[in-house]
Amino acid sequence: MSIATTPSRAFDVEHVLAGLTLEEKASLLSGLDFWTTQPVGRDGVAVPGVMVTDGPHGLRKQAESPDHLGLGNSVPATCFPTAATLGSTWDPALLRRVGEALGRETRANDVAVLLGPGINIKRSPLNGRNFEYLSEDPVIAGKLGAALVAGIQSQGVGTSLKHFAANNQEADRMRVSADVDERTLREIYLAGFEHVVKQAQPWTVMCSYNKINDVYASQNHWLLTEVLRDEWGFEGLVMSDWGAVRDRVAAVAAGLDLEMPASGGRTDADVVTAVREGRLDEAVVDVAARRVLHLVARALPALDSAALDLTGPGTSAGYDADAHHALAREAAAAGTVLLKNDGIPAPLLPLASGDGVAVVGELARTPRYQGAGSSQVNPTRLDDALSALRAATGAEVPFAAGYTVDAPDLAAAAAQEEALRAEAVEVARTAGTVLVFLGLPASYESEGFDREHMDLPGGQIALLEAVAAVNPRIVVVLANGSAVSVAPWQHLAPAVVEGWLGGQAGGSGVVDVLLGAVNPAGRLAETLPLRLVDNPSHGNFPGELGHVRYGEGVLVGYRWYDARQAEVAYPFGHGLSYTTFAYDGVTAEVGDGPDGDPAVRVRATVTNTGERAGAEVVQVYVGDPVAQVLRPERELKAFAKVELAPGESRELTFDLTARDLSYWHPVLRRWVVEGGEFVVSVGASSRDLRGSATVVVDGEDVRLPLEGLSTVAEAMDHPVVGPRVHAMVHGGAVADDMLGMIGDMPLAVVADFGMGGLDRDRLAALLAEANA
Repeated sequence: MSIATTPSRAFDVEHVLAGLTLEEKASLLSGLDFWTTQPVGRDGVAVPGVMVTDGPHGLRKQAESPDHLGLGNSVPATCFPTAATLGSTWDPALLRRVGEALGRETRANDVAVLLGPGINIKRSPLNGRNFEYLSEDPVIAGKLGAALVAGIQSQGVGTSLKHFAANNQEADRMRVSADVDERTLREIYLAGFEHVVKQAQPWTVMCSYNKINDVYASQNHWLLTEVLRDEWGFEGLVMSDWGAVRDRVAAVAAGLDLEMPASGGRTDADVVTAVREGRLDEAVVDVAARRVLHLVARALPALDSAALDLTGPGTSAGYDADAHHALAREAAAAGTVLLKNDGIPAPLLPLASGDGVAVVGELARTPRYQGAGSSQVNPTRLDDALSALRAATGAEVPFAAGYTVDAPDLAAAAAQEEALRAEAVEVARTAGTVLVFLGLPASYESEGFDREHMDLPGGQIALLEAVAAVNPRIVVVLANGSAVSVAPWQHLAPAVVEGWLGGQAGGSGVVDVLLGAVNPAGRLAETLPLRLVDNPSHGNFPGELGHVRYGEGVLVGYRWYDARQAEVAYPFGHGLSYTTFAYDGVTAEVGDGPDGDPAVRVRATVTNTGERAGAEVVQVYVGDPVAQVLRPERELKAFAKVELAPGESRELTFDLTARDLSYWHPVLRRWVVEGGEFVVSVGASSRDLRGSATVVVDGEDVRLPLEGLSTVAEAMDHPVVGPRVHAMVHGGAVADDMLGMIGDMPLAVVADFGMGGLDRDRLAALLAEANA
């Protein structure tokens, strides 16, 4: 029997709430310690505490005292690939399965909520926490995030969608104000959260540390209540990031239900005092306490069953560790992106066997498989690529370290690396093909600080140059959590493989791709720019004096590069395969959606024209070439990953809704479909479009009402009074030398000047007629 039940009454939220004192209700609104909610236990009242733990790509539950962060001491759990890898799969079905596995491990460890997934947008490649986030695009972040949430919560445990919102850097993350206009917030930084909330209803949402336009997220009523709950219909609990609360009373009033971690009772007392003094309505405390109690009630069934003996043959702590490791390997391979595979004369990949192959690079032996910070998982096992390659091929593949990783003594490391580099050159000299493993050490990217540049360590580049001088047949395999500069060195390598941070089975997963056991189908979920200075946030990252200005607006990631027709190293959506795909029959047809709003049905046929089975990621982009506001050249609106046998064709259908055609109107402050032409493109990346169709959509008339400060040009475009104003301007009533400037003059100024026969009375009549 749970401590929350009695023989006569199961845990009844309203009954329990009615029996709590104000002090007890306030106590529910903060943690007991670092990881557990506060219990209440006395005669007639029994509310258990429940445990929450870090994710998002694996369970990080402290093995001992739960009273501190404890980054290095957690129970063994499957370390799945990080979000950087999972985002590159473009595969919601796979992420649903990963989520289910995460949920099983969470439940088996008596944990109520896994703190993830993180779906913040990758605004800058320098963000130290980019490895925890899925994409620079909200459609990818939203659809994959929803799949993870649905999978985890299918196991009877909760998630915490984070970090809400506009948390796009680590520099000054606990204080900085993200200064961003509402349209950009709605279209870029909130859209993924909106999709996950509406499609998957996470049990909790975690607010971010930062301010948004000078208001802390933890006490932002517009964000936590008006948008999240009132507009999107969020039904769960809002919790803080650890240490994100600045004013607990203001946070409760804004809609923050649970503060984590414990405050030693200090903020509970603040809430009680505010109620006693009339500064906070006790009904608001009741609402927050009720949400905490609902979280406890949801968690109890899983926690009760987790106490049972679920361990069976081939299982560990109630889950099948072997099966989860195999799934982690599958996900790592699925998120591996083949960036480049040139021929000299034939492509280097896939490798025919291990014969003649040499491996260079310490990261092949000592893998970098996860990010640094609160998401670190203690893996149940760990595959390295060197061992995996030897095991898969049966060959004793030669190896040389080539460089050191995060050596504490830099002077000694420099001397050591010179010797390691010389050894690697000799190993590579006689090899048929050299696999060079490069990547970022943990000291380069982590939660808590941002990167200073996009470059690989200098010693690794020196190694690549030295090896390339004796052997041109080079395959570079990367391990990194965020975009790195490839332009300065990729000419030295005919093949480049982006493995990201592939989790505990990442070594085996990338070897599966190198050997062709898995045909690469990963696609970039973030653009790889040529240079850091080309990034849209450059000059506005990470901000100054407590503020960071989102000056690029909606032109984030590929939207920026495509709008400027700027060269990139590799575009958003890019990824090669060991087979080829052809596109045909791209059509788009306008119809009515279920609610009567305009909708567009897109069709395209994709054929595997190569000799290997493989998967293609078909991407649908929409452009609105004529609009009242600046819109991106094209925006991803739908995608599908399709497996095809050699010679197989399949027609795919995508249904775009009115929302897919909309933009957030900055004056009307709502989503609008502006009627007119839209260009629908289907392709393999934002730069590799295989077919397009133009449709005309009957949207709404979003012209603003004419007023005294409306310009003459706006009045001339008006369907009712426009012809008369046009005649007034061009009919000789205005001097020729004024025609060039009058279009931008407000009507009231023209009336005050008496130009064109317009005065204040005639202007009032004109406006009344226009706005009737």
